[in-house]
This record gives sequence, structure tokens and C-alpha cells, in this order.
Amino acid sequence: MIKFVGNPKLLDCCEVVTIQDVVDYCNSIDIIAVDTETTGLNHIDDSMIMLQIGDDEQQFVIDTRCVDIEPLRDILEGYTLKILHNVKFDYKFLRQYNIRLNNVWDTMLTSQVIHCGKELSHSLSNVLSRELGIEMDKSVRTNFISKGSDEFTESEIVYGARDIEHLIQLYNNQQITVTKHNLTNTAQLENRAALAYADIEYNGIGLDKDNWLRLAKQAAYKVTSMCDILDTFIESNPKLNKFVDDYVQGDLFMDVSQLRKVNVKWSSPKQVLDVFKTYGLDITDVNAKNLNVHSKNDFVKTYIKYKEQAKLATSYGDKFLENVDSDGRIRTSFKQILNTGRVASGKPNMQQIPADNDYRNCFVSGEDDYVFVSGDYSSQELCIIATGSKDPVWIKALEDGEDLHSVCADLVYGKEWQDAAEPDCAYMQSKAKCNCSKHKKLRTNVKSINFGLAYGMGPHKLADTLLISIKEAERLIAKYFTAFPAIKNFLESLGNYGKQNGHIKTYAPYRRIRWFDAWDGDKTDKAMMGKIERASKNTPIQGSGADMCKSALIMVRDHIYENDLPVKLVMTVHDQIDTIVHESYAHTWCKELREIMEKSTLDIIPSGLLKAETEISTVWKK
Repeated sequence: MIKFVGNPKLLDCCEVVTIQDVVDYCNSIDIIAVDTETTGLNHIDDSMIMLQIGDDEQQFVIDTRCVDIEPLRDILEGYTLKILHNVKFDYKFLRQYNIRLNNVWDTMLTSQVIHCGKELSHSLSNVLSRELGIEMDKSVRTNFISKGSDEFTESEIVYGARDIEHLIQLYNNQQITVTKHNLTNTAQLENRAALAYADIEYNGIGLDKDNWLRLAKQAAYKVTSMCDILDTFIESNPKLNKFVDDYVQGDLFMDVSQLRKVNVKWSSPKQVLDVFKTYGLDITDVNAKNLNVHSKNDFVKTYIKYKEQAKLATSYGDKFLENVDSDGRIRTSFKQILNTGRVASGKPNMQQIPADNDYRNCFVSGEDDYVFVSGDYSSQELCIIATGSKDPVWIKALEDGEDLHSVCADLVYGKEWQDAAEPDCAYMQSKAKCNCSKHKKLRTNVKSINFGLAYGMGPHKLADTLLISIKEAERLIAKYFTAFPAIKNFLESLGNYGKQNGHIKTYAPYRRIRWFDAWDGDKTDKAMMGKIERASKNTPIQGSGADMCKSALIMVRDHIYENDLPVKLVMTVHDQIDTIVHESYAHTWCKELREIMEKSTLDIIPSGLLKAETEISTVWKK
């Protein structure tokens, strides 16, 4: 039964009621379905025009343009379970009314949890069709975007009601499925974390536009300079005469009026590849993997530098400022569940902002008297590997605060490491990171393996990373696993589990499942089985790290709201959580954030091995 709350009128499709009727009904039921209709997708510039709330028996459609929804605050913020589909979207528009949702179940997110790894659509219409055999017509949705003061039509009211009519039935069905696959903990984690990600998207992060433009101009100038150097190389090399004309138009980032003699667009991989082949280099592709093999060549080295600068100039140039909202803040959109359980962001991708350059420092709190307090885990993935493998060397090194990469290098290289020690070597004295020239190289080699374990790295990738032959990489990996048999056995057990079962799980207590769609038991293609094996090795490491960070975000959000703190969540990148806080509370919050982040690890790493570090800053930095 559909009931409408708005301007009184005769409607064939429903009864007109009051907002108090809605409150009374919602207070009488245990589970509530909720949805919104808006004029657009941006909660800064667009507005909510309809709120739908109810259950499978009664659906209330509220015209929020003329009805005050304040009486519903206690219900929406309380602990009655609310069922939504894509809660982040609806929550951000409810925040326009200063309403903060609690105790939610997102049927879209839960569908992603259940089917993680499968290529499926998780839109409401597709989920209802797939799970309940219910077909929906979504064609009316476009009418809302241009809706001004016009009264809703009966078809629009019915459409709004239908969006919540089956949500509780869908929730009940999902409950059965998550219980069957022991995914209850994962589903609860994702549903609670969604509100934290929504807060980040709602709050946004400030940007120093002037500083950003200055860096963009510098990057464009550097690109032009690199083009000049590459042009000069061609002009001075007789092998490359065919690429020299009387004059040609300028290249990427160059003034179009600037004339060049070199007829090569350095921004064109096809043209650059032709240059390299003419020069006599065995390069089949200008991606990083193929170029790194030839990186000692001055010509190739210069081109690699050009590509790095061009990427900065294109990714973080003037066009990036198009992402700034009308209130002067940048907001990203999170894709909460990748196949590994990790999180991605887009429009713009804030996780790709380099941590070690000036671009990140252009991001500011954007609020008077507020500063950043950021926290990140120290060697998160290494601690996860140590816990899973129970390797005694790793665990002792991490417990004692020793430099793990140096400890590993010592065992892998043995006498070579011992002989490479220079006087006053910090490692030889206290197993700390040292400045010995040969130790640095050996440590880097082993460090690449240590971190590569979390990404299923094999000899080919290691060879590309260290610029060594595949045989050398194979020998190094063999020496590594001889030194650390527990880690070898741990990774092999993960790989074998995935190959045998067609899925892999993260660590307890969440035990997130990643399904391998292409798995077909013994009939699985050999190449595909290799991919499954690699994914089975890396997913429990990355996914458990993601589970831990999501748990931390939940705890941070709860702590902020329960204590009414002058703190806002503004960003998260992998194992880092970024907040802005009133400067008067910054030092206290620095301690509280660290304690919360470390507490969140105990479900997965009960030893307390994993520690967090926090820092106060006026800009966003790693």
C-alpha cells in the first residue's frame, strides 16, 4: 500500500497522510526500507526531492520539497535497522538535513560481498531479478532530474514506492546466503564501513588552487624541456635523420607556435617505438616493463623521465581543477569492494596522488583553525605475512623493532652481507637500517621480494623491478625461500587452496571470500590456474589489510560521533586514515587515533604486532 506525504490532493494510486503517520508506523516495525530521489548525483549542488520509507506492506513517499522530515531524525539516526540500496548515495543527501544514519544494511554492497570476484551487475533491478525473480522498470527515474516545483505524477510516486517495496524481502534472502557462506562478519563490516566512506565523500578535502597551478605550470615546462633534450638527441644522431624535417608543429605541452625540426610526437607511443627501432634498440612496447631493461641507455633514460613528467602534467594539470566542487573542496568516489577486498577511488582517483611529491601537499584542511591528523600502519602487509606464516625470524624482528628488510638480507646473502658491512654499520650494531653502500643494494633486492609477496610477485616481475635476468631472479627467490621455509609453505598453502576450491578467503574473523569465476576444477586452463594461484597468494594479505582498515574507519567514525569531537574524516588511502581536527584538540586526537587504529588490528593480529603512527600537519602528506 502506497501512502503519500505532500501537498493534499486526490490521488488514485495512494492515500495522502501526514509525517506523523509515517513516524508512528516506523516506530511500530523492526526493519525499515529507505530510499531517496534527487535532482542529480552531486550532493553539493543537487538536492533531495523525495524520501521513501516503509516496509513491504506500506510504503510512504514524502515530498521533501514541502515536507519537513525532522520528525524522522530519531528513527533514521537510531538503531532500528534500515535497508537501502547504495547507502552512500542516500546518506550524503540526508546529511544535507544534518541526519546521520546508523545501523544500515546495503543490499548493493552485500550483493558485492556475496558475489565478490564474479562479473555481475549490482544495480537494484539486476539484484532483484537475479535474487528474487522480480523485474523493475527504471525508466521513470530520469524525470526526477529536472523536477522543479511541479507536483509528482502518480507514476513517479509509484516508482518511488517500488524502489523500497522489495528491499526487506531482499535483505531476508541475503541473510540466508551470507549465513550459508559464513559471510555475516564481512557483510556487517562493509555495511558499517559504508557510512564512514560516505562521510569522507561528504566532507571532502580542501585544495590550494594557486599552489596546484604553480606545480602544473612547472610540470608543463619540464615536459617541454625534456622534449627539447630528446629532439637534440635525434638531430645529433645520423641514424635518425629520417625524423628530421625543416620544421614541424610543437609537441605536447609546447606552444603550438613553436617550431621544431624533429618530426616526432613524444606523446605518441607508436612514433616513439619507431624511433627506438630505427636507433637499433630491441623494444617492442614503450611501457615501463620493456623500457626498464634498457634504462642504462641515456636516450631511453631521458624518455623515461619525459614519460614521468608528462604523466604528472596530464594527470595533475589544469584539468584536475575541474574536480573542485562549488564549495572549493575535492571529493572522490569510493568503490568499496574490489576483488581483493581493497578499496578504489575515482572522479578523481585520490589514491594515485603521489605520496612523495609536492602535489599531495597542495591539499589542505580548507577550514579555519583545522589541521590534519593522519594515521597509518607500520609495515601492515609484512605483519600480516608474519602472522599467517608464523615465521619466527619475521615475528622476532617486528617485535624487537629491528629493520626486517636488513634482517632478511642478512639471512639470504649470508657471508656476502657480513663482508659488505662498513665501519660503524648500524645493522651490525643493533640490526637497524644502515647506510653501508653495498648493504643498501642487497637490502633493496630483498625488500622487493618482501613487499612483492603481497602481490603474488614471481621471477619475471622481480627481474623487471631489479633490472636483472630472469635466471638471477629465480636464484634470488630460491635463496630467499631457503632462508624462510615457513613463508614458502604459507604462500604455497594459499595458492593450493585457491586452485583446489575455486575461491580464497581472508583471515579470520571476517573470512571474506573471493570467487574465481573461471575456475572449473581439473578442467581449468593452465594459464588461468596460474592466475588463480597468484591471486590466492595475494588476496588474503591485501584483503585482510583492507578488512583491518575498514574496521578502523568504523571505530573512528563511532568515536567521533559518540563524543561529539571537532574531527572530520576526509580521506583514506590503503592503510592510511586522514582526518582534520580543530588545532586545540590535535594532540589529544593524535593519541586517540593511534590507539583506535591499533585496537582495530587485534581481531586479525591478536599479538598486537602491528603498530600505527600518527602525525599532525597543515597539509595532506604521507
